[in-house]
Amino acid sequence: MAESKQKLTRILSIDGGGIRGIIPGQILVILEEKLKAKTGNAEARIADYFDLIAGTSTGGILTCAYLTPDKESPLRPKFDAPQVVDLYLKNGGDIFSISLGHKIRTMGGITDEKYPEAGLEKALEKYFGDTKLSELLKPCLVTSYDIKHRQGHFFTQHDAIKRKGWDYLVKDVARATSAAPTYFECSNVKSATDVSYPLIDGGVFVNNPTLCAFAEVYNEYKTAPNQMAILSLGTGYSRKQYDYDKAKDWGMVQWVKPLIDIMMSGVADVVDYQLRQMFEAVGVPNQYLRINTEMPIDVNPDMDDASPKNLQALKELGTYTAQNFDTQLNAFVDLIV
Repeated sequence: MAESKQKLTRILSIDGGGIRGIIPGQILVILEEKLKAKTGNAEARIADYFDLIAGTSTGGILTCAYLTPDKESPLRPKFDAPQVVDLYLKNGGDIFSISLGHKIRTMGGITDEKYPEAGLEKALEKYFGDTKLSELLKPCLVTSYDIKHRQGHFFTQHDAIKRKGWDYLVKDVARATSAAPTYFECSNVKSATDVSYPLIDGGVFVNNPTLCAFAEVYNEYKTAPNQMAILSLGTGYSRKQYDYDKAKDWGMVQWVKPLIDIMMSGVADVVDYQLRQMFEAVGVPNQYLRINTEMPIDVNPDMDDASPKNLQALKELGTYTAQNFDTQLNAFVDLIV
């Protein structure tokens, strides 16, 4: 059994969802504690027990944070799991901050992006500094979408190591993957070879990047599904119902928010279904674990509600969700350690 475990390629995938990234972040706080207990290593980190981490939008930011090296000890992660969650808990209010002048100038986000990018970029600069994608500790896949070439743009550490043209500053990677349309200005990211890419949030086409991570590992390392162990984390979902009598008369403005909601949850559900079927087909359903949770009525599902009350509610929901999946998480720890 131990020999089988050593052959597994371990994948962590994290969905997009704005400030709701606190939910998977808090689940990973619990997971890190379990890894420490299982191994007896107080310095155990998330990056130590996954061979590839993938993320979209807020999940992309989390991915970069778990894999960022410590300048004082370049082979070790700079942040532990609680410090990663603090990116949102301590900076969320500044990231999703809007002045009265900006609100008036943009008509509440109708004529321009809802939030100025300054707060987000300040937080990313503080966490990532001048670290390069090629310097991250493990292979990764962070999604974004190229609006000029009309195609997905994937940031991958393992490719950045091989080709300078595929290398970027991590803060720019994080900025690109989280450039959610209507919320933040489109990013214009330059590679290490000074080529510019106009990029937006990867959630517009792959909010759940687990299948992309699966394909990357399959292609890059020729790893069969029965040799993979995947932990896929959602950012919570809200089964908000839309009334036909109202929706039938909606125009462009009214449809924007519902479409984003439907698109994000629909794509995530389809990816989960596909992966469940694949792992069932090869006889190892226990090697794929999807954790997501429905948002209770006392938690605001909006991606940009960074009020102190909602930040605390999201943190508690993440802890509650991890506790509800305690048995499955324990089994997954046994699988990957």
